[in-house]
Amino acid sequence: MFTRRCIWVNGPVIVGAGPSGLALGACLKTQGVPFIVLERVDCIASLWQKLTYDRLKLHLPKQFCQLPYFPFPVDFPEYPTKYQFINYLESYAKHFDINPNFNEMVQSAKYDETFGLWRVKTISASGPIPVEVEYICRWLAVATRENVLQNIKK
Repeated sequence: MFTRRCIWVNGPVIVGAGPSGLALGACLKTQGVPFIVLERVDCIASLWQKLTYDRLKLHLPKQFCQLPYFPFPVDFPEYPTKYQFINYLESYAKHFDINPNFNEMVQSAKYDETFGLWRVKTISASGPIPVEVEYICRWLAVATRENVLQNIKK
């Protein structure tokens, strides 16, 4: 059983709440462009939070890894740790008031040539009853990592 909703987004839909999705959101926010961020799990930067080992550090100096309009704190080491980077990303999202829709998995994204619009269908599992949502927008930005692990049911 599903509840269904359709939402018009007066700006881009961004798929992914990792560093790239957050950076795009911040850039749009500084220009006054509305957007929505969809994230399939329950946190930002899920790769860093759920799939990396505790001793991990950035492999490039911090000045090459900081996101637009928000430098790393000066007291961070040249190669921030996993937890410092996660803290930085969470602070970034808070600073730019980026609030992703968590636990919302994109099922499909299709361009409707007749109307010149994207139709992005998701399933949200954040409540007791799954909600199927269709977002309609003019622009779609896919900011997911290249090697997304898929859930495989056996």
